Amino acid sequence: MNLIRICSLASIVFLTISLPSASAQDSSKIEAKLDTIIQKLDTNQGTLNEVAKAVKKEGSPAAESTPAEPASAAVKADIDTVQVNLNVVWMVVAGALVFMMQAGFAMVELGFARAKNSINIIMKNFLDFCISALVFMFLGFGLMFGTSASGWIGTDGFWLANHAANDSMWAFWFFQVVFAGTACTIVSGAMAERTKFVGYLVYAGLLAGVVYPLGGHWAWGSFGGGFGIGGEKGWLEAMGFVDFAGSTVVHGCGGACALAGILVVGARHGRFAKDGTPRLIAGHNIPLAALGVFILWFGWFGFNAGSTLIGDGSIGRIVVNTTIAPAAGALAAMISMWFVQGRPDVGITLNGALGGLVGITACCANISPASALVVGLIAGIITTVATIALERMQIDDAVGAVPVHLVNGWWGTLSVALFDQGGFDAQKLGVQALGTFSITLTSFIICFVIFKTVDLLVGLRATDNEQIDGLDFSEHAANAYPDFQTTEQA
Repeated sequence: MNLIRICSLASIVFLTISLPSASAQDSSKIEAKLDTIIQKLDTNQGTLNEVAKAVKKEGSPAAESTPAEPASAAVKADIDTVQVNLNVVWMVVAGALVFMMQAGFAMVELGFARAKNSINIIMKNFLDFCISALVFMFLGFGLMFGTSASGWIGTDGFWLANHAANDSMWAFWFFQVVFAGTACTIVSGAMAERTKFVGYLVYAGLLAGVVYPLGGHWAWGSFGGGFGIGGEKGWLEAMGFVDFAGSTVVHGCGGACALAGILVVGARHGRFAKDGTPRLIAGHNIPLAALGVFILWFGWFGFNAGSTLIGDGSIGRIVVNTTIAPAAGALAAMISMWFVQGRPDVGITLNGALGGLVGITACCANISPASALVVGLIAGIITTVATIALERMQIDDAVGAVPVHLVNGWWGTLSVALFDQGGFDAQKLGVQALGTFSITLTSFIICFVIFKTVDLLVGLRATDNEQIDGLDFSEHAANAYPDFQTTEQA
């Protein structure tokens, strides 16, 4: 319409210019007509503008705002669905990484032990997970995550067949069962080279089915609530106890059970002289042990970061802390033992890294990388000191499971309060101390009773002759290295 108005004015101006000879009276009439025309044009323009506004309003997005809101809700629902699926995938991937730790534990134990016990060690590490998976499915999972009986133990969830095939609960169960297997296999290394195979299998079922789930319920009892199982907090969890990925629940429990087993089964034949002087029993394949530590470190990324149970940005700092602490632990353990015995020791260096991993497990989500460095350094020193202390007390831990898992399990759980980025809280430190010592002491007592009972009923310790010949021969009638002599007798 502005174009029409401009054209009309241009025509009038042209007519005015083309009539130069008109009289003054004629000019006045022309001007009056021009004013009238301009006024009409202004009125018409205003009317047209109002019509245009009305048409624009009717066709604008604002008029369609009502159907747009459901569309936004649908997009949000799609995003939530993707996140849920991502969480499931992340739990399965992280659980698979933790499952690989079974191989790591087997390689560490195998490398630190003598060749004549290789088959026995592989059989124990393989079978304890098989047993753990079955008993955890039908007993342990329900005791750990079922409806709580006053915060002490789960009471349902023992049969999971009523869940849909695509329920996220299955991924949650898988992630939890590999933790149970980890707690169980820690004991194998500590008791290596003198434990009867049948007795060990009996213990494995009881630890994965009862002992580990008991402490797990106290600290993590409500975790199954988001997956349709239980949801009530255990008594330690209700007090504010925090063990993010299991310094106490997994490693402290396994280390306490290992100590109980060592005390019941006794030291290996020839480990200590009659006067108590320790004798070195060297492992037959240290490179294999080192490979095992690398596998464990790799699996630990799933162990710690997977404990978020969700796939989001929080896993980034967790894996950084899980890198810094074991690196510092290895260096600290090597240097401290170097200072004590005048040379760097490969075994204590490898265990120092594992000690750093155990130490960072409980606190990896709530401390900074700088604090993780301190946690790892102290864990390495603790590993060295505890190893020397056990030897002087004539306690034979074949692979160093007690210093690595029990003592550093304590340290890592206390570190949650000591290095919390939110600030130090003495009350929180007290809760952490109560939690870690309650779970480990309970695990120790129950496992001590279990090992004593197994020893009485089926036997736990191999005879001196069986140990001299090697458990491969006495327990399995086989030889892992048939081309080589692996026993101390011809």
